[in-house]
Amino acid sequence: MTPLRFTIFFSIYAACLGTLAFVLNGVSGGTILIPKFWVVFGVLAVLTYSAFIVSWIGIRKGGEFSVYTILGSLVVKLLMSMAFALIYLTKINVDKVIFVIDFISIYFFFSAFEIWALLTNLRHPNKSE
Repeated sequence: MTPLRFTIFFSIYAACLGTLAFVLNGVSGGTILIPKFWVVFGVLAVLTYSAFIVSWIGIRKGGEFSVYTILGSLVVKLLMSMAFALIYLTKINVDKVIFVIDFISIYFFFSAFEIWALLTNLRHPNKSE
């Protein structure tokens, strides 16, 4: 998957996730989203996009370097996400349970999409003869 194709699919995916969060928050009466939810959503989206681009560059270089690049980008994304969560929790008073549910669900959905996109780059193309 090229970066352009990833950008298009990821934009559609993020828009669908954002719409789902907006609708669920409206249905629940505004109680399931943390304050400044869209900031968290945006930061995790940018981290996911950046991690994919770094991984894609590593895959293009090939060899053992690609494995280190993929794992490194995923670990850096995880560490930066946790650092952001720590900063967010120290600056904003929020219900911790709601924060954990919101944060982990966003992180999981974005990571699942990123891993799916990386797997499409790693699989061997079928050769029809």
